[in-house]
Amino acid sequence: MASSRRRSLLCFLGIILLNALIGVMCEAELSFTLEPSDIIAVQDQPLMLHCQVDGIPPITTQWRRNGLLLTQDQQYTMFINGSLLIVHFQKTKSDRSSDEGDYECVAQNSFGLVVSRKARIQAATMANFHVQPESVHVEESGVARFQCQIHGLPEPVISWEKDHCPVDTDNERYTLLPTGVLQITGVREEDSGKFCCVAHNSAGVKHSAEALLTISGSQSSVYKEPMILVGPENLTLTVHQTAILECMATGHPQPIVSWSRLDGRPIGVEGIQVLGTGNLMISDVGVQHSGVYVCAANKPGTRVRRTAQGRLVVQAPAEFVQPPQSIARPIGTKAVFTCQAQGEPEPQLTWLKNGQILEPGGHIKLRNNNSTLTIYDISQNDEAIYQCIAENSAGSTQASARLTVLQTYGLPGVPTQVQAQALSPTTIQVSWREPDQNTQDIVGYVLYIRRTSDPVGMGYEEAFSKVTLQQTIRDLEPSTSYTFYVKAYTSHGPSKSSDSVTESTLGEVPAPPSLYTKVVNSSVIQATWESSSKMGQHQGFRLYYRRAHTPLFTGPFTFPHNVTQYNITNLDSSLVYEIKLLAYNKHGDGNATIRFVSLREAVEKSVLDGSCDCGKDEQSKTSTTGIIIGIHIGVTCIIFCVLFLVFSYRGRLMMCKTVQATPQAGNNTALDSSSSSQGASGLNGAARREMEVNGSAAGKKMVDSNELERLFTQPNAHDTCMSEPYVLNDTQLSTIPLDEFAVERERQFQESPAPGAAQQDQG
Repeated sequence: MASSRRRSLLCFLGIILLNALIGVMCEAELSFTLEPSDIIAVQDQPLMLHCQVDGIPPITTQWRRNGLLLTQDQQYTMFINGSLLIVHFQKTKSDRSSDEGDYECVAQNSFGLVVSRKARIQAATMANFHVQPESVHVEESGVARFQCQIHGLPEPVISWEKDHCPVDTDNERYTLLPTGVLQITGVREEDSGKFCCVAHNSAGVKHSAEALLTISGSQSSVYKEPMILVGPENLTLTVHQTAILECMATGHPQPIVSWSRLDGRPIGVEGIQVLGTGNLMISDVGVQHSGVYVCAANKPGTRVRRTAQGRLVVQAPAEFVQPPQSIARPIGTKAVFTCQAQGEPEPQLTWLKNGQILEPGGHIKLRNNNSTLTIYDISQNDEAIYQCIAENSAGSTQASARLTVLQTYGLPGVPTQVQAQALSPTTIQVSWREPDQNTQDIVGYVLYIRRTSDPVGMGYEEAFSKVTLQQTIRDLEPSTSYTFYVKAYTSHGPSKSSDSVTESTLGEVPAPPSLYTKVVNSSVIQATWESSSKMGQHQGFRLYYRRAHTPLFTGPFTFPHNVTQYNITNLDSSLVYEIKLLAYNKHGDGNATIRFVSLREAVEKSVLDGSCDCGKDEQSKTSTTGIIIGIHIGVTCIIFCVLFLVFSYRGRLMMCKTVQATPQAGNNTALDSSSSSQGASGLNGAARREMEVNGSAAGKKMVDSNELERLFTQPNAHDTCMSEPYVLNDTQLSTIPLDEFAVERERQFQESPAPGAAQQDQG
């Protein structure tokens, strides 16, 4: 069933499209073959404005000046071919009106009306000279320049006279620029005289004041830096005009003038000419010639130069890249005209319908800077000639296209009793009744759906079979207004649109908010939530809480939509609480979000966390105590090391003194028996053993000085002790029995009165 319905819809839409393609009518369009052009008219002279139209007769033509229709009288004559004759053109009439203005030719036949481009008519005029030539005094072989300026329509042609005779233009030293400048190079004595500027156009001839050229002596041969007397001026021209960029330089030797573009592009050679010694003339200028031109005066053979620059702006009148094309469309369909134009500056586009400015609105839309005209739901009233007017400061142009509304028979009537009813926040049911006539050929219906706030043409369509008179539209937005209308289709085309009906979807309650809880302490819970994405202006939140498994909630606590936090206080720390939060609006309460919070677990966790913290504190204290003990141990070690080094140094010092005293005492030295362990062990282990073997009960013994000499044999005892310390041999230390160690005392060795004699103390 569904597949057959789709085949039927495709079939009737294909037939409609084919009919639209072959149903274009073949009548000739109403269009201009000749339009009026801009003219500068002469006072009190006749003026003819031409206009020729092609189309199906009868065709009537009229003229408008500044938007107002002209009536035929003694001043204006309108010919059958469409031309207009102004018998005596007058800039200012007795009633203070003027024949100057913008003229348009208006042509009309049974299919529509078209308007020609605007032709600007101006009176020929010539004002007084606003720049008069001035007298100059130059050296022989130098340069002279005269200038005059005057405004007029058309642009006056400037010529020069010398002593009331035309200047010899064949003389290559004389350069006459169209801008009203006379340049003389390599001045000679015969060039002196009175010069006068002559301006003439269709409005008349005028002479300027005279200027005197005087010449003195020959030019000095002293070197002079290049200098530009006159540089190029900024110019704004229209395509196909001639541009004159003046550059006049002086110096000794005579500088060389060259031209370049500031953007680095080549100037080219076509249409380029140098006038005189350095003036640049560009004939038939185009948009590509726009830019900044740089004049440079160079000293010959060097890089010494002076520059001046001027900007050339070339404007181009509007012209069409894609003019609108005539089309034919059935009633109820859509028509699109496209118009694209180019020019410099960029043209502005305006649309006319049968000669009247077309204002967008309703079913008529203009987009893309007015380059696209779209007409929706075409009716018979839309049949007309549409014109696209492209205009900029350089000129205007127009192009026309005709919209033909196809007159087909057998089209169905308009569907009736269109109704819409909201079923839910996302669905609306639309129903309609069959047309009152031509229902037998209906193959289907098309329902047009659009949000009421959207512009026309932004909606969408759904097609249904001819037996469908009711449809539920789904996936709509809640609380949103929609507009609907229906068309019936036959193989010949669609019907007109039914009456539009507007209906809003039902409102929707807010979605459940996101709820977060936090235990602040043993009796406080903090609830935090996030707003629903579908909250409205007059909405808020309701908060409830209760002890778990109890029947009644405490609340509601109502909050506005901008409040998102609340602290629940005075709670029992040994219980579990249930917290419920919901959002509400004018359509009702939304679903709730529920959280269970146990204060007992939170308190136990807090206690555990506290004991852990104590352990951390004890550990911290222990760590601190260990650091202090380590510091004390380190300081003690340093003190012992210092003491050890001090006592070691003193022992070595006493040893050195003993060695120095031994040779001076002779062969014998008296030793105290009670102190024998100190002196002998301070020398070496071998000497101590011999003293004990040969000792007596009294402890007296004479030590052979030769034995001491043998033990401490050095090349120079004094030098040795001072140069490097004496180090005991490991083998010697190992021969000393452990029970023979004793605390030693220092004893001074004294020299004997006589060499070789030594005494030992007895007590």
